[in-house]
Amino acid sequence: MTDNEEPTGGPTPKAPVPGSPAPGDLVEEYVTELDALLRGPARAKSRLVEEARDGLTETVAAYTRTGEPYERAVRRAVAEFGSARELAGSFQRELTIAQARHTARAVALSAPFLLACWLLVQSTGGPQDAALPRAAHLLATHLATVAGAAVLLAAATLAATGTLARWLPVPHRLPLTVAWTGTTASVSMAVATLALATASLLAKDWPLTAAACALAAASHAVIAGSARVCRQCARLPSGTPVTL
Repeated sequence: MTDNEEPTGGPTPKAPVPGSPAPGDLVEEYVTELDALLRGPARAKSRLVEEARDGLTETVAAYTRTGEPYERAVRRAVAEFGSARELAGSFQRELTIAQARHTARAVALSAPFLLACWLLVQSTGGPQDAALPRAAHLLATHLATVAGAAVLLAAATLAATGTLARWLPVPHRLPLTVAWTGTTASVSMAVATLALATASLLAKDWPLTAAACALAAASHAVIAGSARVCRQCARLPSGTPVTL
């Protein structure tokens, strides 16, 4: 091949223009914006963002192989995918359902600890003539009833968003219902923690009551964060309801 001949097999790659974005920069800007718009379980969110990144990158690469400039290829790919806000709307419904399941699972696994607290409180031998411990024990019993109801709703939610979702659409307001159920259970556990802490100061068998207090506090910590994220997800705009 002489100096005047050009290599065969396709167009000669062009050298990067000084000051132009490096390959992938515009795609990463899109993906970063998408990631900031989404709320939900970290693993599910990461999976969806990676799928968007891979799909957009492949589409851009397909256009650039036909000779399209990089920026034009990104614009065409984004036109196919929709803006980051539009894509976030379709992704958010799936993430909201995933977060509702996460919260329901947290309630179903943690709320029984409050029921265990109730059993521990019932077995304590606190002074029966002390009005404060009796009131604290009674309050803990009522709160344990709230936790039991939350567990039943959580189990129904897991069924509605799991096996049953193959045949029936997920109710649109179910995530918000789960969010407030989790919030109610979380508040109940916080109040139970205070009640049991008070009871443990005056109870005769205070180690058992203190253990119940610790269980209630741990259950509150597990549910509170998940319920808060679920409320945020339920308030975000989402696309068409999905069947999982």
